[in-house]
Amino acid sequence: MNLALLGFLMVATFMTLIMTKKMTPLVALIVIPSIFGVFAGEAAGLGPMMIDGIKNLAPTGVMLLFAILFFSTMTDTGLFDPLVGRLIRLVHGDPMRILIGTVVLCALVSLDGDGSTTYIITIAALLPLYKRFAMNRLYLVCLLMTTSGIMNLTPWGGPTARAASALKLDPATLFLPLIPGMLAGLAFLIGLAVYFGRKERARMGEAGITATTEIGDMAVSQYPEARRPKLIWFNAALVVTLLTLLVWGILPLSVLMMLAFAIAMIVNYPGVADQKERISAHAGNVLAVVSLIFAAGIFTGILGGTGMVDAMSKAVVGIIPPVLGPYMAPITALLSMPATFFISNDAFYFGMLPILAEAGAHYGVAPEAIARASLMGQPVHLLSPLVPSTYLLVSLVGIDLADHQRFTLVPAIAVCTVMTLVGMIALAFPFVV
Repeated sequence: MNLALLGFLMVATFMTLIMTKKMTPLVALIVIPSIFGVFAGEAAGLGPMMIDGIKNLAPTGVMLLFAILFFSTMTDTGLFDPLVGRLIRLVHGDPMRILIGTVVLCALVSLDGDGSTTYIITIAALLPLYKRFAMNRLYLVCLLMTTSGIMNLTPWGGPTARAASALKLDPATLFLPLIPGMLAGLAFLIGLAVYFGRKERARMGEAGITATTEIGDMAVSQYPEARRPKLIWFNAALVVTLLTLLVWGILPLSVLMMLAFAIAMIVNYPGVADQKERISAHAGNVLAVVSLIFAAGIFTGILGGTGMVDAMSKAVVGIIPPVLGPYMAPITALLSMPATFFISNDAFYFGMLPILAEAGAHYGVAPEAIARASLMGQPVHLLSPLVPSTYLLVSLVGIDLADHQRFTLVPAIAVCTVMTLVGMIALAFPFVV
């Protein structure tokens, strides 16, 4: 069977099974690619492919493991309690303010360039508010993920760095013309937050829920015995230092998280028994997320090892007729949504983007324009089952991945469309040459 067709069928089968809740993502990530790998005639080579995929995602798995433990520990110490109290006073129990604040806070925290860290920090601060007023948590994950998708286009973010590397371009030069589109995308999300807020206001009115600024039991930390109020300034400094080093890139992300967690444990819980208790308290979250990451490694390992990714990329590029050549920039922007959903960012930017850029150059479209257009689909990309941080997001909020995908797909496509239109108006890339 044609490898490209087999690849698309594999992803479609996986998505159908998890969105209809016929199979859990963890099991589907392991079983589905294994079956399709056999269909591809690669039964003998599946083992090495799986191991390669797991190795590639191992640093991400380690980073998420210690990131969850570190930020969960910081939450236990009570570090985020004052922030939540301040947020409550600012929002005055108004769901619209909470939703708008979700976009603004996520945009600010996302400047560190790491989606997983962004989710952990913002959810720690915001989830108690959503629970307090019984707000729809799908609104929370939708706004966080799409905002993160926009802010991920910074020069130190993964997609821009990949696009620049693949086409040998300067990341800063690539990024600056994207700013108007990013701002337009954020403005759209604030408008979406207002729309969600009106629905929540109506629901609260019907339910008889009244606005309140009382803090009550709104502490983020759920374990009173684990709080360390006297160490709040040390813990705050530790978090700021960690985020600074993340941006600076002085050490690998996984190593920084491990060191930060070890320091946090030594200072806040010097006793071995206390350390074991804190780790045990969050073992469930860690297992749920990290197991999915390694299972995703099997999926990506087989997808790449069998050659399906290359075949899928060439098939997509091959369907573009020559008459559409002058429109390669908007075509690339359009393709970036499904392409980065079905295959990883690495496969798209290092495998497919050079082909698109070469085709565009044949019609006079600059490589910079193709590279910028290729970044427009990132909000949709984050919905992909191949994105590790998405599993972390839904796990922390406590919702099902399939529910999140169904709810967020249309808003994510709308954000991509807004950024693309404004990108063309701002001349980040042309509509036609």
